[in-house]
Amino acid sequence: MKKVLLAFSGGLDTSFCAMYLKEQGYEVHTALANTGGFDAEELKVIEEKAKKLGVASHASLDVTKDYYNKSIKYMVFGNVLRNGTYPISVSSERIFQAIAIIEYAKKIGADAVAHGSTGAGNDQVRFDLTFQILAPEIEIITPTRDMELTRDYEINYLKEHGYVADFKKLEYSINKGLWGTSVGGKETLKSNETLPEEAYPSQVTKKEESQMTIDFVNGEIAGVNGKKYDDKIAAINEVNRLGSEYGIGRDMHIGDTIIGIKGRVGFEAAGAILIINAHKMLEKHTLTKWQQYWKDQIGTWYGMFLHEAQYLEPVMRDMEAMLESSQRNVTGRVIINLRPYSYTLVGVETSYDLMRSDFGEYGEVVKAWTADDVKGFTKILGNQMKIYHNVQKRNG
Repeated sequence: MKKVLLAFSGGLDTSFCAMYLKEQGYEVHTALANTGGFDAEELKVIEEKAKKLGVASHASLDVTKDYYNKSIKYMVFGNVLRNGTYPISVSSERIFQAIAIIEYAKKIGADAVAHGSTGAGNDQVRFDLTFQILAPEIEIITPTRDMELTRDYEINYLKEHGYVADFKKLEYSINKGLWGTSVGGKETLKSNETLPEEAYPSQVTKKEESQMTIDFVNGEIAGVNGKKYDDKIAAINEVNRLGSEYGIGRDMHIGDTIIGIKGRVGFEAAGAILIINAHKMLEKHTLTKWQQYWKDQIGTWYGMFLHEAQYLEPVMRDMEAMLESSQRNVTGRVIINLRPYSYTLVGVETSYDLMRSDFGEYGEVVKAWTADDVKGFTKILGNQMKIYHNVQKRNG
C-alpha cells in the first residue's frame, strides 16, 4: 500500500481527496501547515474532520515563525505591495505551506504528496513547483484538478461513502493568515463591483480617532504603542487588531496570475498595510536617495518572484541580502493617527534622521554652502542641456 501525504484544510476539496485516495488503495496521511491563520480551536476541529475521514494520521505543522523570518521580514524591508496595493499575503503563505508539507512527506516516508488545488488558480503552481524542486522523487497527486470535478459531485461522493458534513457554500470565500485575509465573492468576478461591508471578516468598532506608534529596530517591528515586543508575530497581531477596529487595510487587488489571466480579489490587511507604510516613511528619513531608489527596484522584483512561486530561485537570497543590508539605520518610531477606513502618517522620531544635520534646513537655513557655490553648481549642472539646445538651434 502506497503512503500519500495530503495537504489538508478540512474543506470540501481536501475532504474529497482524503476519501477518494483511500478508495484508490492509498494509506492516507494528512497535514495542515499553519502560517498564522488558524487558532488552537480551529486546528482541533480540522484534526477531528481528518480522523472522521479515516486517515492514518494527521499533523498540524506550525511554520509561522519560519514564515516571518524567511518572508514577511523581507517583504517589510522591501515595502512590498504588489501593483502598489496587495501585501502578497495569502500567495506568500502558500510557498511556506508547500515547503512544510513536502518536508513532512519526506519525514514520514511518503511515496506521494497530494493537494486539492483546482486548475484555475495560482496555488496549483506554487504547490507543484515547490514539491518538484524539494522532492522530485515523490509523486504529486491532484484529484480535484485532474478530474475537473463539480462541487455537487464531491458532496455526493462523500455522502455515498458515509461522510456527512456541512459543506454549505458560503457566499464569500475567506483565506485568513498572519499577513492578511483574502476575500472572494461574486463581486470579485466582475470588473465594475466591489465587496460590500458585510463581506469583510473584521467590522468597524471604533469611531473616535486615536494615535498609534510603531517602533522599528534595523527595519524590523520592535514595539507598538510604547510596548516592546521581542515576539514579532505578536507585534504584527497587535497592529492588525488595532487597525482592524477601524476597518483599515481593505482594498481590491487586480493583477496578473501565474497562469496568464487577470485575477481580482478583495482583502483586508490592517497590520501589513500599517507596518509597511510606517516602515517606508521611516526609510524616507533614514536612507539616502539612491538607497531608496535601488531598494524600490529590488522590492518590486522580490514581491513579483515571491508571488509567482520563485521563492526557491537563488537570486531571492541575493535580494534578501541587499534588503537586509539596507536596514542598518532604519531604527526609530513612527507616529500614526487612526480613524475609520483611513490613517495619517504623522511623522517619525529617530536619531538617524537625515533631516537633522549640520548642513541646513530645507527652504530655511543654509550652513554648508554659499550663494556663489550654488551659482557655480547650477551653471555646471546645466551644461549638457545647454549644449543640446545650442546644437538644436544651430541646426534649426
